[in-house]
Amino acid sequence: MPWIRTISITDATGRLARSYAAAVARAGRVFGIVRAQSLAPAVLDASMGLYQRIMYAEEGLSRRQREMVATIVSRTNDCHY
Repeated sequence: MPWIRTISITDATGRLARSYAAAVARAGRVFGIVRAQSLAPAVLDASMGLYQRIMYAEEGLSRRQREMVATIVSRTNDCHY
């Protein structure tokens, strides 16, 4: 498995600390997929913004359907997220 340098929650400051706090508020913790982007907080914020716009869009699929598609894709890719 590859190793990616990340910034821990306790070492995060500024924008990254705010992004981590938002992740905890949203999911109860900071998942590895979020920490993997910690060296580029602007990219992390853009990525989370895109995710939220897709998952919470009012048009198209329902939120439940989007989550089901995401679950199936993750399972197919052998990804635990």
